[in-house]
Amino acid sequence: MDTSLVSSQAVELLSQITGQKLTQKNLTPPVIFLANLVTVLLGVIFVDGIVAESEKQRLLTTLYRFSNPESDVRKLTHLMIKGVKDNQVYKQVNSLLALAAPLSESEKLLLISFGYEMSAANGEIDPHEKKYLEMIGNQLGIKPQHLAILEAAFIHQGSVEFAVLNEVNFLLNNARFQQLDNIFVKAANDILAALTAKPETKVTGQHSNISYRELAKFKENRQQLETYCNQVYQVLKDCNERSFLPHTLIEEIEEVFKKIKLQRFRLAVVGEFSKGKSTLLNALLGEEIQPVRAIPCSGTVTVLKHGIKKRVFCRYKDGRYEEIPFEQYKVKAAISKEAATEHRSDELAQSDIEEIIFEHPELLLCKSGVEILDSPGLNEHPDRTSITYKLLKNTDAVIFLTDAMHLLSEKEKELIQDVRYQLNGNHEYQPAENLFILVNFMDSVEEEEDRQDVRQRLESFIKNKNLLISNGEHRVHYISAKASLKAILNNRDNEYLKTFHTFTQSLEKFLTIERGYLQNKQFVNKINDRIQAGLDGLRQAKDTLDGNIKLSEAGKLEILEQIGEASGRDVRIQVLANEVRDLALEEANESWHEWIEGLIERLANKLEHWTSSHNPIFSQQQLRQDYVNQFIRDLQNEIDVWGEKELKNKILKPHFEFLDKCINEELNALRDRLQVIDKEVNTNFSKQINLAINDIGDSFGDLFSYISGGLFAGGLGAGLLMLLGLGGPIMWAVTGVGAAIAGALGFGMSGIHDQIKLKVFKTGCEKFAKSTEQLTDKIGETIGLVFDNRIEAAVKVIEKAICLCENLLEQQEKAHNETLEQREAEKMWIYQKRQELEQVQNGLEVILSKCTSDSKN
Repeated sequence: MDTSLVSSQAVELLSQITGQKLTQKNLTPPVIFLANLVTVLLGVIFVDGIVAESEKQRLLTTLYRFSNPESDVRKLTHLMIKGVKDNQVYKQVNSLLALAAPLSESEKLLLISFGYEMSAANGEIDPHEKKYLEMIGNQLGIKPQHLAILEAAFIHQGSVEFAVLNEVNFLLNNARFQQLDNIFVKAANDILAALTAKPETKVTGQHSNISYRELAKFKENRQQLETYCNQVYQVLKDCNERSFLPHTLIEEIEEVFKKIKLQRFRLAVVGEFSKGKSTLLNALLGEEIQPVRAIPCSGTVTVLKHGIKKRVFCRYKDGRYEEIPFEQYKVKAAISKEAATEHRSDELAQSDIEEIIFEHPELLLCKSGVEILDSPGLNEHPDRTSITYKLLKNTDAVIFLTDAMHLLSEKEKELIQDVRYQLNGNHEYQPAENLFILVNFMDSVEEEEDRQDVRQRLESFIKNKNLLISNGEHRVHYISAKASLKAILNNRDNEYLKTFHTFTQSLEKFLTIERGYLQNKQFVNKINDRIQAGLDGLRQAKDTLDGNIKLSEAGKLEILEQIGEASGRDVRIQVLANEVRDLALEEANESWHEWIEGLIERLANKLEHWTSSHNPIFSQQQLRQDYVNQFIRDLQNEIDVWGEKELKNKILKPHFEFLDKCINEELNALRDRLQVIDKEVNTNFSKQINLAINDIGDSFGDLFSYISGGLFAGGLGAGLLMLLGLGGPIMWAVTGVGAAIAGALGFGMSGIHDQIKLKVFKTGCEKFAKSTEQLTDKIGETIGLVFDNRIEAAVKVIEKAICLCENLLEQQEKAHNETLEQREAEKMWIYQKRQELEQVQNGLEVILSKCTSDSKN
């Protein structure tokens, strides 16, 4: 690095970015490289319009490799992240060139390598990000063939020229980064390792007896849909730049593109401790990834997903996010052997790990577009409701694993129904459409009569409780995970592998047809709506160039008046919404405190119904857990009753319906005014606004699906108690009560049960009382979010109307100032863009027909 090339512009820019008074002496080689790295990585994150939480976390993980936690460089890095983002330096080519001027050829290549690593984190590179990286690489003077090497290496696709690869290896040799720091030398080594990495010797793809063809086919279908959506985005963007279409149309297609891009199937595996969840996951993946013991071992939620290389990240409860060595994965993912043996599930409550994310390039199921969530055993942990809530949120399918040898204990029945409630929005008698029940260890049931008994016992329970759709058809499977895994690893068939394949085929069919293809149809319809709006807009632009749409001065004034009137509607809606929201918050707060006043008495009346089969002398841990779980269940039910009867029906519903009525009146009046313009000028503004109004949908239904199925999946009570995590603190507070009471007071068994119940009850009420202020704030925050979402939807419709009017005025002005030759050229350009949109329409029809035919097969 040649620090003499640090310009005054670079010093001034970094001073502005960091908010510090920097001099040329402050701009050391590591600081200069980090400034460039922050800029390029933020460009990669923001260029596609999608900023996922995982991207933010990966940004920090990458940048933190170059500094220690308490160092000045780390603090400066945080300032640079904020400054580059706020000033959008990643969009300013001249600024980047000024920052990169001191970098050597090798340092520039290392810089862009991190950009490709970031972009390819999920195994593929977004077209927007690819274009951005190629543009940056071109500006930095990096050879296109070197960029091709980086792209091929990080997505593990495409062939590379050996001579060019040698050039890249030569430029990234660690000896070239000694001036920066040893940390940068290691970073260069890591990049080189990624470029030259060979496939793992033991990968899912090597097992000929396991495949996910339907998921792979669906992934190709989704990628085609993503390509079409990107093509539409590019056409609409080009048209907007020539003032032929409003910018709101681009934002709408960007939103669709974002949803397609983020589409992943999420599969959760739940059940009690030691039912074989880890072995099942290993069978699904075709590799021994998860730790397996004969005693409980899963210590936290683990997310298994596709990535460019095998690596592991820990996300902690305090928000920290770090990459850990692969060798530590099985240690981090498991609770200690001692805790498992002694049934100390409260070790999980004390863990500072929120979840572990495991990435792997060759796990076939993950490579086919499925993220797998492995849960800790849920039977003994007092916070199981909150754990299942976090686990099952936004999950496409859930596998509940049970044991043929110990089928359907009372606790397991309760747990299955808990999962059902989480999945169906807390409806007691409604089946869960996306729940699969797997009975494991069928190889241990030798007699056919015993096997029939297992089937009859489970199927009778499912039917009586109406647990599964179609009474469990294609949702219940009897397997041996261990025997299946052994057959997969040895590339041999056996009867258990056949039953396992029957299950995976049912799962594939559900994910692709009942989830995926339905989503694709919705995406196709949304893209088609934006294409049609684009075609209508281009027709309008051509008519304007032809002189068929020509505004008089009076017409222009009328449109300007309409723009002003629409802005007034925006203000009126926001003022009214704020008033209604404040009133709803006041009533909710009053009702909440009235409900709390009688809560202890209502809970106390339920105390006598608490039961446990555990002995208070020999099974104290399990006994306490039973009573803590029942306290939390009763408290959750009480909150749910208040949420349904008071908050939802008596308070929010009338206020929200009133606001909805007022908003609809304003939007319908806006549409009617636009109809006048349509008749006079031959536009179709009212049609487009009507589509936007219809997109808002049933707002009251959306409101409570948001409360019950979104922020508070499984009910308001589960959502609020998840925030508190009451189970762990209560357990710790009552530890050791059973034996102490027995020894000191000489109570009989019944008396000991009563004393422990009372202790759990008092401790639980105390813990809850200390949290009421926090819960009040959360309820208020939730109500505010609901109203904000409704306002935002209405404001978008108004903004669209304003943009349509402004775009028409802009087209009129442009046509007036152009020559006849220019207008003819513009009309030819419009014709070409219309053809491009129509070609995409035809491609979408093919995808739609595939979705229809595949769903029938």
